[in-house]
Amino acid sequence: MPTYEYECEKCGYVFEEFQSISSEPLKSCKKEGCNGAVQKLFSPGAGFLFKGSGFYITDYRSDSYKKGAKADNSSSGSTSSKSSTSSSSSSGTTKNSSGS
Repeated sequence: MPTYEYECEKCGYVFEEFQSISSEPLKSCKKEGCNGAVQKLFSPGAGFLFKGSGFYITDYRSDSYKKGAKADNSSSGSTSSKSSTSSSSSSGTTKNSSGS
């Protein structure tokens, strides 16, 4: 059930009401002694995230963040691949020299 925001036209009191979608909107202020007419406010609501083993926080990243991360990975990936290649070639050389 959603939470709706209301504002009193008489006193300006803003409050939230937890209601079902099918229920009628409130008509009077809940502030004690006021009983002014209220108007339902438009509010964007809260964002939500799916949680569980099949959802990852990186699924919700903005495009600009993804582009920046990709650029970082490509620049750091080139140096790490060089070091892993040199270490594998040196270990391969060691194996060949000991095997001969």
